[in-house]
Amino acid sequence: MAHQILVVDDDKEIARLLRGYLEQAGYQVLVAHDGTTAMHLLRRERPSLVLLDLMLPDRDGWEIMRIVRGDPTLADLPIIMLTARVEDQDKIIGLELGADDYVTKPFNPREVMARVRAVLRRAQGKPAPPRVIRAGNVTLDLDAHQVEVDAQPVSLTPTEFSLLRALAEFPGHALTRMELIEQGLGYSYEGLDRTVDSHIKNLRRKLHSAGASKELIETVFGVGYRLKDVA
Repeated sequence: MAHQILVVDDDKEIARLLRGYLEQAGYQVLVAHDGTTAMHLLRRERPSLVLLDLMLPDRDGWEIMRIVRGDPTLADLPIIMLTARVEDQDKIIGLELGADDYVTKPFNPREVMARVRAVLRRAQGKPAPPRVIRAGNVTLDLDAHQVEVDAQPVSLTPTEFSLLRALAEFPGHALTRMELIEQGLGYSYEGLDRTVDSHIKNLRRKLHSAGASKELIETVFGVGYRLKDVA
């Protein structure tokens, strides 16, 4: 079966050009011109690879990257970022968020095709993503849906577990309350974003009572929360 590629770019001419080259190379192609449509296609179609523009009219490529890498069902999806931004810092951030490759505009479509083939080859040989996350003396077993501190189980609600998992996916990175809702709780969550504060308070209390550091989950004032980056 041919690989299915999702092209996400608000420039319809660029999307059309890439679609033509990809289809000529034998790939099936989906196209989205905004982030909301892209997320819908990602969840419904589960493509083999995404060519993702950074600058989109609604949710940008950074946000989509965070959501994808924070979702266990999508986390191993290969992503090549496309952007006109050429600053090294932008490239570093993109790679740190989990981009498999990074192409700047204007680009040679044949080079993009070569990078698509290379990333797909790497993805085919990629081992399954780890299902256990560790942060200091805290261990999250994603398959068993269990949290331990110093090998002792801690009882968390499903919401608390999901929020902790979302934070643990991006150690050292601040997540806004809305990002925590989207990545940890999903789009069906209907609570106000400030209710995240109450869940985080309870999560901190339970983890600290079990022996985790008080500073494991840090408040980033004006932003949200982050999990302390500890080995």
